[in-house]
Order: sequence, then C-alpha cells, then structure tokens
Amino acid sequence: MTPFIFNTTKSLVFETGASSRLAEVAGQTLGKSVLLVTDPGLRQLGLADPAMASLEAAGHRVTVFDKVEADPSRETLMQAVEAGRSVGATGVLGFGGGSSLDVAKLVALLLGSNEDLDEAWGVAQAKGPRLPLVLVPTTAGTGSEVTPVSIITVGAEEKRGVSSPVILPDIAILDADLTVGLPAHITAATGVDAMVHAIEAYASKSANNNPLSKMLAREALRLLGANIETAVFNGQDKDARGAMLLGSMLAGQAFANSPVAAVHALAYPIGGTFHIPHGLSNALILPHVLRFNAPDAHMLYAEIAADAFPQIAKVEGSQARCAAFIDALADLSKHLGMKTRLRDVDIPKDAIAKMASDSMVQQRLLVNNPREVTERDAFNIYEAAW
Repeated sequence: MTPFIFNTTKSLVFETGASSRLAEVAGQTLGKSVLLVTDPGLRQLGLADPAMASLEAAGHRVTVFDKVEADPSRETLMQAVEAGRSVGATGVLGFGGGSSLDVAKLVALLLGSNEDLDEAWGVAQAKGPRLPLVLVPTTAGTGSEVTPVSIITVGAEEKRGVSSPVILPDIAILDADLTVGLPAHITAATGVDAMVHAIEAYASKSANNNPLSKMLAREALRLLGANIETAVFNGQDKDARGAMLLGSMLAGQAFANSPVAAVHALAYPIGGTFHIPHGLSNALILPHVLRFNAPDAHMLYAEIAADAFPQIAKVEGSQARCAAFIDALADLSKHLGMKTRLRDVDIPKDAIAKMASDSMVQQRLLVNNPREVTERDAFNIYEAAW
C-alpha cells in the first residue's frame, strides 16, 4: 500500500441543539475571552445567540466580529485579527458558512503565532502555533470544519489559500438545528458543493489519495445523494438536514487529505471575478469537467456512480455508467432549481479567455486532476458550460 498521511479535526460533536450548550461542549477549550467570527446575515438572524448566551452564562467574555463577507478579503481577515488582539482573545469560535470558518482559522493562526500571512500561503507553510479554535458550520457544503485549508481573496480577484494541519480546529460542532432555516437555493448549491468534494477526492491524482479518503467520499455521496432533495424541498426535515451535515463533513475529511482538482480550479475565476457563490460556481462547471476527465477517469466515476444515484447500479459497463453519472449530476442541478449555464449568471462569453488564463494560477489544484488541463482545455470547458 502506498504511504499516506491522514489529518482531521480531533473532536467532532454531532448533536441537534449542541450549539446552545456551547460552554459545556467547548468552553474549556476556548478559554475566558472568546472571539466569535461570523457574518452580518447570521448575526441578524440570531443563530449564534444561544451559543453566546451559553458562554456568557458560564463566565466567558464574548467579542463578536460579524463583518465576514462572501469570498472574504484579506482586509476583513486583518480587521478580525485586530478585533481579537484588542480584547486579548484566548480562543476563536467560527460560526457560519465556509467564509466565516475560513476567516476564523487564519485569525486563530495569526493571533497565536504573529506569523507573516505572506509566508503562510501555500501548502504546509503555516508554522503556528494558533489559538484554540472551535468551528460551527451553519451550511452543509464546505466541510471547512474538518479541512486544513483557508481561502482568502487578495486584491480584486485572486484567491489564495493556506493549507496546513496547523489550522485544523480542536472541535467541530455539527448541529442540524442551525441549518433548518437555510434557503432552498443555498441548500442546493452547498449540497452539490459537498458532492463535488467527494467526487474530486475519490478521483484525485494526489500522491496522498488513500483508502480512508476513498471510503469517506463514498459514504458522503451516499448520504448526500439520498438526502439533498428532501433538504431542499422540505427544509424542516431535521433527519435530512443532519444527514447533509454529516455527508458534508465526511466529504471534507476526504478532500482534506486527498485534494480537489480542476472543478475547483475552474470555479475560482467564476467566483473571484463575477462573485458567484462558491457552491454554485462548482455546480456550473462540474459536468463539463467530468466529461473532459472521462477518458482517463471513467473507471473511477463508474465506481462511485451508484453511491450517489442507486439507479445507476443497473447500467452495465464503466463508460456507460460514468456517462449516466455525469448526466445524473447535471439533471440534479436542474431538478433542484439551480442555474446551470454560465450565461444564466450573466457571465459574458467574451470573459472565457480571461477565466481560462486565471484558472491556470491554481496549479496546486490542477496537479490533482485525473487528466492534465491546459489553458486551451480550460477555455473549451468554459465554452461548453456557457
């Protein structure tokens, strides 16, 4: 067996209502001065209020930083760091979607180590230490609560990542109550995003692709495929919501150790330039990248097809099963009411050349793709998606 390394969050709490007793679950880890990192929408909805009340009742001081935006900027990150520094934060609590969790990871790193962010970009460059870190996802999609990755927008459009086990949190809390009110379109986009994580992890060409990641990716696809429609169309179903959270987390563990590839690389220019949400960006490009990969990856896609879509088990032959899998993913996006073409989200056709060029910056992801992607290939994939 090929050697591999598998890192993940050391403690997971899966329990409906767990966030409302956060002091009991994570107070000792966070310490007396807690910086809560979230976004203004969640703050307005009051989703974090029970967690804050729990901490404050137990004698913790909670400082809220609620300025995290979609595709968070370096400026926002540094404002959050300053907010934590000014109150002598002893721990960081990330509460929200992937953007808030990503910011929380780097706030904990920069407060705990004072290291230069510019020296931390890339893979295994962050040295730490970091402050204690607890992450509470409110969407079932990013898996950020179990990944060693944080993505930040630098300048006008460029996305940069820090990838290091140092920023894996101490505790991840999965509370289905927090996802019940998630709008259908966000539930759909984040759910497909989680499926992308599982698919790309399973087929990753990374030298660290491993049996654990493959096993987790398949179980993630089973949970996500079986529950995404119920979660979108009957959002009050806590069993479906919990299954989506668990599936998202398992997919996160898979791709944290067997990294994602061209779907994400080509999605980043869509999000960075046109500010399309990350999950939808992935969904828009997914079937077209998979069709491009199929000549080299059809056996891999055929192996996982029936995990997400059990009816495909009846299809004979790896190429036919692979094709049915890709078609089923495209049909799923339509069925869930998602936009499926680049033109549908107002991306002009004359932007394709720049997006293709910009995607080539993501070599840390492209090297994991089952099939090599040139700039001309990226152009053709975008054109097919337009």
